[in-house]
Amino acid sequence: MARDLAEIKAEGVLRHLGVPYANFVSQYSEGNKVTHSGLDIELMQDFARHLGVEYQFVPATWRTVFGMLTGRNGQFINNSVVYGEPEPIIGDVIANGFTILDWREEIVAFSDDYFPSAVWLVARTESELNPIKPSGSALDDVFMVKEMLRQRDIIAMKQSCLDPDLYDLYDTQANVILPTKQLQLNEMVPFLLSVEAEATLLDVADSLIAIDKWPNEIKIIGPISEEQRMGVGFRKDSPQLRQAFNQYLKQIRADGSYNKLVKKHYPTVFHYYRDYFDKAALDAKK
Repeated sequence: MARDLAEIKAEGVLRHLGVPYANFVSQYSEGNKVTHSGLDIELMQDFARHLGVEYQFVPATWRTVFGMLTGRNGQFINNSVVYGEPEPIIGDVIANGFTILDWREEIVAFSDDYFPSAVWLVARTESELNPIKPSGSALDDVFMVKEMLRQRDIIAMKQSCLDPDLYDLYDTQANVILPTKQLQLNEMVPFLLSVEAEATLLDVADSLIAIDKWPNEIKIIGPISEEQRMGVGFRKDSPQLRQAFNQYLKQIRADGSYNKLVKKHYPTVFHYYRDYFDKAALDAKK
């Protein structure tokens, strides 16, 4: 079932693996019917139309998505990738606000980046932690935030962009809390507000949504990571499909339709990252 562009066109369907996450892949249930929407849903639907094939959404979880794409699951354990047993391949592409991380690049090939990100520390409003004053240096800002964490109860989540090992969180002597139940990333703030923890790690996309949803209950303290980027994940033996997507992404950036799609799902991101989107659109026109 491992296919590249020619096989996908011959079969006539693009299989999109997606994990429910923020406004990239949103999931709604009405009775027995489950529907999906979001930036990456529309992006992949439009890409399928661009290829002249049908679109199929295949739901996944953070713990299963790599195996569903590559035929062998991989997890980040003790700062290295640990592979599981062979399993069926049932998808062609991962798109759900997928942060480009070094360990993930060992497993999949990423597209050109298409959305900016970072991991921030988000605290309850009543916390004694106070937002930092940005220094102009991302590294210095991260250092300032980490200096605050000693003996603080901080929520994180393994096998995601909020994995504490990615940011040496244990070295800060924070009391790292890992939820016993596998949460979706958009459940981190509700979990924070329901337990005795003081703060949680959260990425940019979810932070923007959370601030709008709980404006009087949380505050952003500052960055835990330097700037990150998101991309679409492909099998390493699907180079033609990856190339086709990169060409498509360049096209929709140049004609302005991509920024319109982002604005539909993340209108406030332009307040923080307008330079990123403007530069990408300008580069695409060259």
